[in-house]
Amino acid sequence: MRQVLSSCSASISELKKNPTALLNEAEGAPIAILNHNVPAAYLIPAETYEWLMDKLEDSELAQTVRDRAGEKENAIEVNLDEL
Repeated sequence: MRQVLSSCSASISELKKNPTALLNEAEGAPIAILNHNVPAAYLIPAETYEWLMDKLEDSELAQTVRDRAGEKENAIEVNLDEL
């Protein structure tokens, strides 16, 4: 059985009946949407999703920086005043 990673859960039927009430009841917390008592999806507020996407982008950018830092010996030095 898969672990439910949320303190709030609802069935797909409950979600279909009144999604707004469900979101209000969760007060911004993630909601595990269950299908036959197994998590099928997680519903999170738009603000949380946007924050997560920003963090993921930051993480990917940081990895690019780390990868390129190892290529420093191949870099060409440029003086901004000469550009």
